[in-house]
Amino acid sequence: MSTKLSSLLNRLRGPAAARRFGRLRRGIEKEGLRVNRNGEISATPHPPALGSKLTHPHITTDYSEALLEYITPVYTRPDEALEFLADLHRFTYRHLEGEWVWPGSMPSRLNGNDSVPIADFGSSNVGTMKHVYRKGLDVRYGRIMQSIAGVHYNVSIPDDLWNLLKTLDEREESSLDDYRSARYFDLIRNFRRHSWLLLYLFGASPALDQSFLPDGNVPKGLQRHARRTLLSPLATSLRMSDLGYQNKVQDQLKICFNSLSNYVNTLRNAISTSWPGYEALGVRDGDDWQQLNASILQIENEYYSDIRPKRVARHDETPSQALEARGVEYIEVRCLDINPFSPLGLDATEIRFVDTFLMWCLLSESPWISDQECDHLDDNRRLVVERGREPGLQLVDRGQRRSLSDWGQDIFAQLEQVAELLDQLEEGRPHAEALAELAPRLTDPSLTPSARLMARLVEGDEDYSDAMVAIAQEQAAGLVETPINRAREPMLDQLVETSHQQQRDIEAADSFSFADFLADYFERARQSRALSPMEPPREAEEQSKVTGERR
Repeated sequence: MSTKLSSLLNRLRGPAAARRFGRLRRGIEKEGLRVNRNGEISATPHPPALGSKLTHPHITTDYSEALLEYITPVYTRPDEALEFLADLHRFTYRHLEGEWVWPGSMPSRLNGNDSVPIADFGSSNVGTMKHVYRKGLDVRYGRIMQSIAGVHYNVSIPDDLWNLLKTLDEREESSLDDYRSARYFDLIRNFRRHSWLLLYLFGASPALDQSFLPDGNVPKGLQRHARRTLLSPLATSLRMSDLGYQNKVQDQLKICFNSLSNYVNTLRNAISTSWPGYEALGVRDGDDWQQLNASILQIENEYYSDIRPKRVARHDETPSQALEARGVEYIEVRCLDINPFSPLGLDATEIRFVDTFLMWCLLSESPWISDQECDHLDDNRRLVVERGREPGLQLVDRGQRRSLSDWGQDIFAQLEQVAELLDQLEEGRPHAEALAELAPRLTDPSLTPSARLMARLVEGDEDYSDAMVAIAQEQAAGLVETPINRAREPMLDQLVETSHQQQRDIEAADSFSFADFLADYFERARQSRALSPMEPPREAEEQSKVTGERR
């Protein structure tokens, strides 16, 4: 542990014991395909009984009509977030007839590109924009890639801790917004240096159904298994590999998160710069839109990353404009697979570990990332994704090669000190216990979710889709057997009709064409919202939910 980190932890222990700062705040976004009894992606529309996917704050869809997305409110206690997430699953199962929520990140059985239906958000301009954006993802990358699911974990640091850290860092001359944003980017850089550890510990997608590759070609590293499964024996997360979310065009952006201004300006340039290959695809033919534009990114959220800085945007802002105007509000961790052995896709142990890891990333020294280091970080993640359970696997740490196991154990030793700090805000030692539960995975890869799934498939000579169907049925039965929180149930019932009415109101309020709406959007998107030194900041909005277009 560095001297600076050790000193900072020592100075924070007293304030933590005195409860001078609060707990981390988190919200969970969890995706899951609807599938039929045969383990095939559902061809039915999003059930109206779940509400409007355009306006419902907690139950919507991501790319596909079949790709459910659950969004919890923000909580300071992990168990409360998980219980809300469980109730969203329970509520859904009331309205699914002969369907289940797929418990894996890699998709169920598909039947070609067109078997993945694009989500329809209604006739309003904003709903049409969401649909056309997804059509653009189809023409650029295909729909199959968009059927992959994951868990996105949103975390914010409480303001009282930011104020304390600002004082300890002797940065009193900085505004809180500027200090907070800079320190969030410190966190993000350290996260990118060490996110391989999360991929190793929580990766849970070492196999896929052969229908994911409809051309029949088996890429290097994959092996045929049973009747219709392809697996990678040492992989942790095929979802995060080149088989999953990828965009070679975006590689040129080289965003390594060294500053907020660089991040915002790079994304703004990407949505304003045409790409010849996308121009060749065509943007529209009359009223038939194929994509929102022919730029490197249609909108900012098309940029793929394992972590993002975020700010709840107002109705007249893009995500980057919100960041530019008021700074970073929270971060979104995007590299977590759905754990098929957890009915909710993740559990409290994983949450407590990720919280400890993020706090360690924040408190540790975080120099800017050079282009050379950026390449090494990409190589480390690729190695862990493809061969993370290989005995003696070597990664690059600050230019030096070292084994994944040794490096991971060094990190855990530092995390123990951070867990001790966080546990001063809790009853018991939940963060320390989470570390103790997960530490054996570093020396025994068979304990990881990816290895557990691999063992089930190999030992039972079982196909991936068959195993996932069996797990989905078992988890559904357990969720249906337990009641929805009595106080929450009427709220979820009411949100169904409320969300449908909100969608009708939005559609009725449109007064100009979609083409004009889109032109106005991109005209505003190109404008900087950076405040001048003399301009007072507008009152920040409370973060009540995660909004905006997502990837």
